[in-house]
Amino acid sequence: MQFSHRLDRVETSAIRELFKLLGQPGIISFAGGFPDSAMFDVQGIKDASEKILSDSPGSALQYGATEGYPALKEELALFMKSKGIKDVDASGLIVTTGSQQALDLVGKTMLDEGDTALVEAPTFLATIQCFRLYGPKVLGVPMDEQGVRVDLLEEMIQTHRPKLIYLVPTFGNPSGAMLSLERRIKVLELAVKYETLVVEDDPYGDLYFEGELAPTLLSLTHLVPGSREWLVYCGSLSKVLSPGLRVGWMVAPQAMLQRATMCKQFSDAHTSTFAQATAAQYLKSGRMPNTLAHVRQVYAERALTMGEALKAHFGDDLSFNQPKGGLFFWAKLTGRNGGLIDGSEFAKKAIQHGVAFVPGVPFYADQPDHSTLRLSFATSGTELIKEGIERLSKAYYAK
Repeated sequence: MQFSHRLDRVETSAIRELFKLLGQPGIISFAGGFPDSAMFDVQGIKDASEKILSDSPGSALQYGATEGYPALKEELALFMKSKGIKDVDASGLIVTTGSQQALDLVGKTMLDEGDTALVEAPTFLATIQCFRLYGPKVLGVPMDEQGVRVDLLEEMIQTHRPKLIYLVPTFGNPSGAMLSLERRIKVLELAVKYETLVVEDDPYGDLYFEGELAPTLLSLTHLVPGSREWLVYCGSLSKVLSPGLRVGWMVAPQAMLQRATMCKQFSDAHTSTFAQATAAQYLKSGRMPNTLAHVRQVYAERALTMGEALKAHFGDDLSFNQPKGGLFFWAKLTGRNGGLIDGSEFAKKAIQHGVAFVPGVPFYADQPDHSTLRLSFATSGTELIKEGIERLSKAYYAK
């Protein structure tokens, strides 16, 4: 068979390939980017699905509008208002099959062969793959503990004139970084100054461990005149309710929403109506705040446990910033005491000692840092985290 040449630009996800090794008995996995299934509000979702099947089975089980189930669009608009995004209504968003589809629609509607897209370095692996499929050059912008370096971002905008910039400003995957307020404002200013589209991906913003919800770029656009017309926001219920529902959404300028809706018609006609109706009823039920409070408490405890264990077992051989939310630790092997400095080699040794993580290389669009790695604390209890980090240290220091 002669396959499309666009497939030559991408390869199978390194993370998905790693999962094939995790079937071995006794493996403790810090590799996945999944929420803990024990955190799912099963009763709440069951109640929601039973109610919609009782009250409106015809509309919940029928074909639906490509833009999304009307009741869900209304509930999502209210959900965003509760997070400080005041000027969004149902007409300003479309429902997508997870935020992953929203990113694909961004690629389809905005990127051509020969364009340039800027992403964080490191960034969400699937975004790199998704964008590359449409032919642009994808380049990484360096980060630090406060998120993307906006000084370097401006330099790269001037040099490469990108079609778009993709950011995960709050507890990014894999970095866990939180973009500072000052930098958030600067990003919006750069979008207006250079007339460059900024794509804000926000699947983890609700998973903060202390303080209050960080402002999204979308909620700050009123501070930078004209920035709303250069911003796309992608949201998701996957990390806070259930990834199995596959419910995400996109907020964008109307001209782009119209084109994205057209492209979605070609791919799946619409997101599962039953899933959308269930999600709408769940949000309407008022259970989400308590669900989020519980999830935050559990993940905060696990993150603290992992941070303490890493410090105790690795000392200055591993550098990292303690995450303030999200699902991930992003760490760097220092080699200060003559140990390994290659994350991929370390990952192989770790599997032999019964523990898994993801080396950092796949998360870079270009110029990868081979000494980096990602650890997820989401799906393991505190005792399992302690045991897993102990195994990890034995793998690291084994002769």
